[in-house]
Amino acid sequence: MATILISRCSKLNTCFRISRNSLHPAQGAFSYSRSLSSANSFKYEDLQTSLSSNLKPKPDPNNLVFGKEFSDHMLEVNWCSKDGWGKPQISPIHNLSLHPAAKVFHYAIELFEGMKAYRGVDGKIRIFRPEENMKRMNATAKRACLPEFDGSELIKCMKKLIHIDKEWVPHSTTSTLYIRPTMIGTESSLGVAPSNDCLLYVLIGPVGPYYPTGLKPVSLLADPQYVRAWPGGAGASKMGSNYGPTIATQMEAGKLKCQQVLWLFGEDHQLTEVGTMNIFMYWINEQGEKELITPPLDGMILPGVTRKSLLELGQQWGEFKVTEKNFNMGNITKALKENRLLELFGAGTACVVSPVENILYKGENLHIPTMKDGAPVAMRLMKELMDIQFGRTPSDWVQVIE
Repeated sequence: MATILISRCSKLNTCFRISRNSLHPAQGAFSYSRSLSSANSFKYEDLQTSLSSNLKPKPDPNNLVFGKEFSDHMLEVNWCSKDGWGKPQISPIHNLSLHPAAKVFHYAIELFEGMKAYRGVDGKIRIFRPEENMKRMNATAKRACLPEFDGSELIKCMKKLIHIDKEWVPHSTTSTLYIRPTMIGTESSLGVAPSNDCLLYVLIGPVGPYYPTGLKPVSLLADPQYVRAWPGGAGASKMGSNYGPTIATQMEAGKLKCQQVLWLFGEDHQLTEVGTMNIFMYWINEQGEKELITPPLDGMILPGVTRKSLLELGQQWGEFKVTEKNFNMGNITKALKENRLLELFGAGTACVVSPVENILYKGENLHIPTMKDGAPVAMRLMKELMDIQFGRTPSDWVQVIE
């Protein structure tokens, strides 16, 4: 594998404006904006392509491990404060060469996204609601003092990359092509300040089903001493610094025979997220109404694309109340005692839905009856979403790779 030196450009002090955020205080005390915004974006029409002459054999789609396989090509776009965005380039996948003082290594100035491409039952390749990922990526870029860009231009570049490596999209309705857009601060400076150079790149590679041996409900560790995010922090941003610190807690959960962590917050132990997923509860509320609820986007919750889609599907059905509101472990335990908690599940790109069967909380195992009747709401949501993703149901939520 070749090693490519990231091109550098001369640097000029970039003008930053720091202003008080007039939004919800939990969304961050400050907002940051560069003098270069998405109006100065790179363009698909400038895309340069260099194809590999040494294509790799494709892996067995039935034996894929998440994040271990990558396609033959990658997409890159450089940015510097003086000249703005460079031309996007697709080239054979290669190692990066960075100065050891690059800001990404020291201050975690970086972000990433997670998306998928699906080979449908009609053989066509689709991507699911990519514009939502681009909105979130630009929101995270603003929070990380990285440059914004025109999301529609990156979508077009990524669609070209997928088209070039289309044979890496598994011929399967269980395996998919994972898409990992990433942006890193590459300036070689140890000053705690915004990076005057950055690299946006996109990797793609096939991944297997989240449940290779069939859907299995999970057990959760709910321990209030571990906190994922807090008001005024960066919990709503998709950046690596939100994920690395959770690994130790995940290891602790494993020691207690739990598969995931249920992240709690506050003195009343609000449920926020589960593992790296959003959390949903389907219950009969205290007014006797059937209700699907998930925590609101208050600055601590990642605005998941699957989350948004499940809420919208539930609203379209019109069969029960759909609400974004906080709920806590007191609500959980009371609803369990009164037989009002019907289903609890996580939701995310990797799994679509992940049913919960047990919560270890304050030394007590709380049995969650999600699978008592087969989790009808979670399973219906999962089926309807996957039918859209794999082309069984027409929808404007997908874009076809021509």
